[in-house]
Amino acid sequence: EVQLQASGGGLVQSGGSLRLSCVASGFTFDDYAVAWFRQAPGKEREGVSCISVPDDSSKYYTDSVKGRFAISADSFKNTVYLQMNNLKPEDTAVYYCARGPRFGSVCPTIAAYGMDYWGKGTQVTVSS
Repeated sequence: EVQLQASGGGLVQSGGSLRLSCVASGFTFDDYAVAWFRQAPGKEREGVSCISVPDDSSKYYTDSVKGRFAISADSFKNTVYLQMNNLKPEDTAVYYCARGPRFGSVCPTIAAYGMDYWGKGTQVTVSS
């Protein structure tokens, strides 16, 4: 059974940092891409970042987080991380990880339609 478990959310002050983890199981980790999405209250779901495991050079970010967030993968632990630095109140959202195809345009465009499995979210709240 394919499972994705996100964790690491919490409450942090503006300018602070958090590291989210997404532990994957039930599939060959290196054969897929893993992405992070977020959804704030009243807003549409937004693609945040994607990594095509295990190609460390294939990392993608939405413009609003470039230079602040960093995605990485540990194939030994079947885990994808999202290091979030210099957090802003507008980063407040529920963050989800999802599995997608390793090749093609889905990961570079962080496209939700291309993801086939989703984990439960983890809440990130940034206070001003």
